[in-house]
Amino acid sequence: MSSNIIKFVHEDQIVEVENPDPNEILLNYIRTNLKKTGTKEGCAEGGCGACTVVLGELKNNKINYSAVNSCIMFLPTLQGKQLILVEDLVSKNGSLHPVQEAMVNYHGSQCGFCTPGFVMSLFAMFKNHSKFKDNIIKDSIAGNLCRCTGYKPIIKAANSLNSKNKIDHFTKNKQNTITLLKKIKDESIVIYKKDKRYFAPRYVQELKKILKKNINSHLLSGGTDLSLVVTKERKDINSVIYMNSINELNYIRNNNNYIEVGATTSLIELESYIEKYYPDFTNILKRYGSVQIRNVATVAGNIATASPIGDTLPLLLSLDAKVVLKSIKKTKIVPLNDFFIDYRKTKLKKGQFIDSIRIPLFPKNIFKAYKISKRFDDDISSVCASFNLEVINKKIKNIRIAYGGMASIPKRAKYCEKILLHSLITEQIINKAQEALEKDFKPISDMRASRKYRMEVAKNLLHKCFLEITQKKLIRVNN
Repeated sequence: MSSNIIKFVHEDQIVEVENPDPNEILLNYIRTNLKKTGTKEGCAEGGCGACTVVLGELKNNKINYSAVNSCIMFLPTLQGKQLILVEDLVSKNGSLHPVQEAMVNYHGSQCGFCTPGFVMSLFAMFKNHSKFKDNIIKDSIAGNLCRCTGYKPIIKAANSLNSKNKIDHFTKNKQNTITLLKKIKDESIVIYKKDKRYFAPRYVQELKKILKKNINSHLLSGGTDLSLVVTKERKDINSVIYMNSINELNYIRNNNNYIEVGATTSLIELESYIEKYYPDFTNILKRYGSVQIRNVATVAGNIATASPIGDTLPLLLSLDAKVVLKSIKKTKIVPLNDFFIDYRKTKLKKGQFIDSIRIPLFPKNIFKAYKISKRFDDDISSVCASFNLEVINKKIKNIRIAYGGMASIPKRAKYCEKILLHSLITEQIINKAQEALEKDFKPISDMRASRKYRMEVAKNLLHKCFLEITQKKLIRVNN
């Protein structure tokens, strides 16, 4: 069964929106239709956090709370979720939520434009953690920009929440919310609005049928990039298939040889799981984007977008990852190293979709990854580098090196690898490997970095990797 009615929970009731515009942005709906103007638009690209709202999703009879950027979220993707806005934090008797109260007591607001977004990010933190350590606080608000530079009182306000009662009116009303969420049927969504189409299938088999009839549709899995076509380019997207409605594609499995990540698994889920195997992978994911971005973004989306500065891509290349592609009848497994053809072009054909990503496990190897950007948190890379190598008696037995931001595609450094393979780790060999990077890459100059800077950084990161290996300690500015 399918429906053209979007249903979600807001203010203790089920809200229905019949046949909405598939391109309507959630932020616009909140401000225009719900008449709730606390949520603000700052950047329209998920970079400042002024538009932050919180979504509640039912999983195993429990509500999971996620801060998201409403400025880059399409309204139909709200199906089956609870929407929480800054206005909803005040209790029915008029008392402020502990997060709001803390912001008032510690003077966490100046001009006030960014304040609702900060409040909602801290609210999600309040619901998801029992203790609020500095690293949790900073990560929670890394995607919220304060134009008045008022971060110190905001952090003090967040710290004060450790002494507050964690039972708020959302906790007291939890069972009623669960009941309402359960009333919303698990049904597929099909919307035809003028010349626009939107599909949210529940199952892979259903997805295949939709793809067969709508081969030119855009696959939406996160949407942190695709939504910018509407918000920044001011264009329409005529046909969208929302992948994240398919629960069977949301998983992480370990078969001892590799980790398999389903196409709709969020980066926030992956970062906590993969830390045990590759700590630097988690470190890069935490800088991939804000919590708001990582709550919705997926590795499959990052791969399909094929940006040369997609932060997961050099890491996956160095780990020799494979992409599982499916079409109506066939399954094909493609090494990621062969997947990227040219700038934002891949081997993904019309009628195909990414089913999963397989990340090999190298328990004996050393894995290092570094990201260089103008701002530490929530910023696009100038250069991202990843190193995966096996060292026995100071001799390199196996090595894979990959960089992002150095070419039109994320790319392995084959000449550099050739110099290092079967070599002893010496200063002389590292110098030769650094020179080989000039054969591997011809970077460009753009707004993020000059060609010369990128090459110098790439060489330095290679040197840094081997310094960490030989000295057996991390050389990190922010660790």
